[in-house]
Parts: sequence; structure tokens; C-alpha cells
Amino acid sequence: MITVRDTSARHRRHGPGGASYAPSVPSPSDPGAAAARLTGASAHRTRPLSGALTEAALADGRVVIVKRDDRPGAVRAEAAGLRWLGDARAVRVPVVYGHDDRWLVSERVATGAPAPGAALRLGRALAALHRAGAPAFGAPPPGGPEAAFIGGAPMRNTPGREWPAWYAEHRVLPYLRAAVDAGTVRSAEAAVVERVCARLPALAGPAEPPARLHGDLWHGNVLWGTDGHAWLIDPAAHGGHRETDLAMLELFGCPFLDRVHEGYDEIAPREHGWPGRVGVHQLFPLLVHAVLFGRAYAEQALAIARRVP
Repeated sequence: MITVRDTSARHRRHGPGGASYAPSVPSPSDPGAAAARLTGASAHRTRPLSGALTEAALADGRVVIVKRDDRPGAVRAEAAGLRWLGDARAVRVPVVYGHDDRWLVSERVATGAPAPGAALRLGRALAALHRAGAPAFGAPPPGGPEAAFIGGAPMRNTPGREWPAWYAEHRVLPYLRAAVDAGTVRSAEAAVVERVCARLPALAGPAEPPARLHGDLWHGNVLWGTDGHAWLIDPAAHGGHRETDLAMLELFGCPFLDRVHEGYDEIAPREHGWPGRVGVHQLFPLLVHAVLFGRAYAEQALAIARRVP
């Protein structure tokens, strides 16, 4: 839960009869005021969606989502990620209308039900997104910070040249260490994952160039639009291996996943042996979830690591 603090000055004045009142000064914790400041259009209606999200109707006719995140660099990382994904002209992402260090104002997506045709188009779009590439494994989006986030966990975007070494050092082992420090994974168990990391050069399959990843592609970050397309939100965008996005989508389930795969392989068929690599790519999100949510995800990660031949 994000704690909202109102730090605005409250200068009191006196009205008729000596009654005191506060002048109408927009509060820095008011999503409507943030939307107006960042878009240049006043907000005439707001509707809370969650602790961090508010829908706002602007005077110019736009309906936007106003998101508050007080973590240093988080809004900057998300805005840069959305723009980088959008620049590929492959997947549909909400337009970023404005942001500052605390607030992000973006396009509201009208949502409907998942459909096979939309899933097929999503697969094709993901293939095109990945083909758009990245300067390096771990490269942040242009303008994005190195110290970013994946969901509620810190994620450092440190560039590397070879995927196996980079993936072990910057995506698997940091969260494994954090899980051990928290007591979620026992030290003796950690050795199972460490052995997989040591063998990554042999497990990774054919070498591939860095892909432009969404980075946090679980089904909750896929919106099924009323326009017949899937839209992607809340990225943890960076340069990585394209199979990581697909493995995460499979890990947490996705409607019509077979059609997503079909569309993907029409555009950019995966290299031979990819089904045997899915678990290796799932270690990263599972360990992130172990750090955030506890032992059940750690057990899933350990089970995958033990199955690696």
C-alpha cells in the first residue's frame, strides 16, 4: 500500500463573522490536480480505482489513468519503459501524457474480454517488439534509470554482453540471495539454483541478440482492449532474452496462450529446444515472487531447478 501524505501549506483566513476557512489550493496528493498540472487540462471528475490508481476525466475529453508511486525512480522507469515499447511500433501500450517524480498520467484503455484473435495478434506483436532489439542485455530504456523495479521489488538494469552470465548475475542470484537473507530459501537449498546458474552457458540454447522486453509480462499486465487488441501495461522494460517474456506469460497463465505462441512463431520462430528452457527463464520471476510473497514461490523455483538436467 502506498502511503499518501498531504504536505501542502494550509494558510487560514477569516471570512464574514470571523469564521475561518482555507483557500482552494490544489493538494499535492490530489490525483486530479496532478493530472491537470501534467496534461494542461483540468480534471472535472475523478474515480479511485485502487490505492495507487485513479481514473480522471479531463476537460479536453480525454479519460486518463493517474498513478502515484513514491519510490525514487519508479515513475521515471515506467514512463521510459512505456515509451520504449511504443517506439517499436509493435505492441499497443498506453500513451504517456505526462509524469514527474511521483505521478504518471497515461491513456485509459477500454477493456473487454480476451479473444483468440487478439491473442494471435499479441503473439505477432511480441515477436516484432523483441526484434526491435536493445543495445545490450540489461540495457534500460532511453531515459530510464539503472535502478528500476519489477513489481514491488528493486531491479537493477546493468548492461552485459553475454546472456548466460548476465542473467545469472543480475536476474537470478540477487533475488536468490535476498530470499536466503529473508529465510525464505535455506542456504543448503540455494546451491540447487546456483548449480543451474553455473550451467547456464550449456542450457541457454543458441546465442541470440538482446531483445526489447516488456520484462514483467504476466497476464495481469495484459489488457484485452475493446478494439480487438491486447495492450501491455506496467513494464519492467530492459534488454534481455526474448524467451523470458514468453516464459513469464506461461508461468502465470494467459488466455488463449496457444494462439499467442502461434502468432509469435509465425513472425519469429523460437530456436530448437525452447520448451526445455522455459523453466530456466522462469527462475527469475519466481525468485522475485519468493522475495515479495514468500515460501510457496521459492518452492516452485527450487522444483524447477531440481528438474534441470
